Amino acid sequence: MATRDNLIEVKDLKKHYHGNAIKALDGVSTEIHSGDVCVVIGPSGSGKSTFLRSLNLLEEPTGGSIIFEGIDITKKKYKDENGKTVRLDIDKLRQKMGMVFQHFNLFPHMTILDNMTLAPMKVKGMSKEEAEKKALELLGVERYDLVLLDPPYGKGILQRVLPAFVPRLSDDAMVVCESGRDEELPAQVGSFVLDRERRHGKTKIALYLRGKDLAE
Repeated sequence: MATRDNLIEVKDLKKHYHGNAIKALDGVSTEIHSGDVCVVIGPSGSGKSTFLRSLNLLEEPTGGSIIFEGIDITKKKYKDENGKTVRLDIDKLRQKMGMVFQHFNLFPHMTILDNMTLAPMKVKGMSKEEAEKKALELLGVERYDLVLLDPPYGKGILQRVLPAFVPRLSDDAMVVCESGRDEELPAQVGSFVLDRERRHGKTKIALYLRGKDLAE
């Protein structure tokens, strides 16, 4: 039985593919204690990535057990501290695990900020504002130079949204807003002034710049 100091205990872990044709892991057992720094070394194809991915069930083991903080995560149910049988919530346990993927696994259609905020919002229930604030702290980004606002951003919505960005914008920042062709946008929002507009089909693109006399 894993103890508090015994953070992860792996017993006879197996991961086989195509029946038993490929044995990526075949009876791996080890213990990782709280505070340990461990290195998994081996040639390409020896099962290093499969082992690490198995520790948080990104790979479902063929056999064996993985005990994390006293809970066997290979089982669908376990008994809590009160002896009550509860269903395993692997997403909740994954909040305590960090993993840097070999090939990054970023979503190519999303921005860096969106990639960083997706998990905190979906898994930990953070608000978008809280997740973005944390992501920007990690990135070391204090000020934006460019903000792109997708539709629908009518007059009323723009006046509510843009002021929230102002504290994060540099003095020379540009705000590009996309709206409906005939949407009337405000000439000024806070310290930002409408510089120009261009219409393309049913869409209008508006550029806002910080007013020179309002930059202070």
